[in-house]
Amino acid sequence: MPVISMISPKGGVGKTTAATVLATQLASGAKVVVIDADPNRPIAAWASLDGKPENVTVVSDVTEENIIDKIDDAAATAPFVIVDCEGTASLTVAYAIGAADLVIIPTQGSQLDAKQAARALSLIRNQEKQARRQIKHRILLTRTNPVIKPRTLSNITSQFAEAGVEVMETQLNEREAFRAMFSFGGGLRQLDATQVANIDKAEANARAFVTEIIDILRAPVRGRNVTEGDGQ
Repeated sequence: MPVISMISPKGGVGKTTAATVLATQLASGAKVVVIDADPNRPIAAWASLDGKPENVTVVSDVTEENIIDKIDDAAATAPFVIVDCEGTASLTVAYAIGAADLVIIPTQGSQLDAKQAARALSLIRNQEKQARRQIKHRILLTRTNPVIKPRTLSNITSQFAEAGVEVMETQLNEREAFRAMFSFGGGLRQLDATQVANIDKAEANARAFVTEIIDILRAPVRGRNVTEGDGQ
């Protein structure tokens, strides 16, 4: 069963939001286990609120010593496993990368975040060399404005492209509805339109995000020597 790990050496980039959006959207048609490997346990806190989809199970008693077992146990029981890693470069993160079928690196559109994303890419390369296999991975641009396209964002996207780093076509936009899930609980479908604006637009963005994730998982791994650099 696919294991999708969300990683970033830097906190505050929308990693947990991306993991929760992905989990709640997938849960409409499949069981999902979320491994909350962030010491702050943000997804466990979300799960304690009303409205969590029945198909979503959150595992939060995760440590450096047991994360591999937790991932293996989850993969044996659910079609999708999502690992929300801590916002640092640690051994726990390395294990989550090594166990993943796909690694997503949420990144905001700033040069500082791009540099941190490059660190995450280096972690992936190291795990590829150790495992002697390619690990699918993508940059996910987060908290973007759906209308305004800043030059800084275009410049960063160009830098990734020149370095041969694959960036998801779908960006996770800055939406009140995504934040509201952590206040009111549940997924986007459980939010009250009288309390939260533009839920439909957030839903459309979330569907596009999940569709692209599924397409990436289904696509064959591109031939690449795992000893090669990524240009970062």
